[in-house]
Parts: sequence; C-alpha cells; structure tokens
Amino acid sequence: MEIFNLDLINVLASADSACGQIPDGIFNLTSLVIMAIQVIVPILLIIWGMIDFVKAVIGGDENKIKDAQKVFIRRLIAAVIVFLMVTIVKLLVNLVGQIGGEDVENTDSIWNCVDQFINGVG
Repeated sequence: MEIFNLDLINVLASADSACGQIPDGIFNLTSLVIMAIQVIVPILLIIWGMIDFVKAVIGGDENKIKDAQKVFIRRLIAAVIVFLMVTIVKLLVNLVGQIGGEDVENTDSIWNCVDQFINGVG
C-alpha cells in the first residue's frame, strides 16, 4: 500500500506554483546568508592561516614553518573554493535551465525560484 506517491514531474510542477507563495523576505534572507558565507568564510580562513603561519615563524622551527605553509596553502585553496561556490552554482542553474528548455527569467520556472534564492528578489 503506497501512502505517498512522489512523482518527480508532479513535485517540480508543484514547486513552480509554490515558489510564488514564498515571501520575498525569505528569498532576500537566503541571498544575504549566501553572500555572507561567500565573503566571511574566505576571510576567516585566510586570517586563521596567517595566524598559524606567524606562530610558526615566531617559533623559529623550520618543520613548523613548512607545516604552517602547507596548512596556509590548503586554507587559501579552500577560501577560493568557498568564494567561487556561488558562481559555480549560478552557472549550473543556468545551464540546467537551458538544457531543460526553460529560461531562468521565465517567472513560472523552477529555475527562477532557485535563482531568487541565490540572488534575492530585486
């Protein structure tokens, strides 16, 4: 006995109509959180890496300095990835929307709903 019959097409169709029922404040809040993550996390990663690096340099041990360099480079790479994550997601949303034959600017599209979560309602 199936209580829930979730068909992907029905889920996407209902998401199109449900997107219009979400208040603009939710879209803008989500966009603000994404922007904060995109800016604050890379800055914190770089600051923590610099602190570790300065501690190792002050300590004067070459092995600690090399270890701190490796950690700093990893954190720098992670910061770049976090910063570019939103751009990559935007690109994927646009590509998937175009492959599906839908335009992101189409107000009835599920991809428009995702775009509003990322960019906010302007």
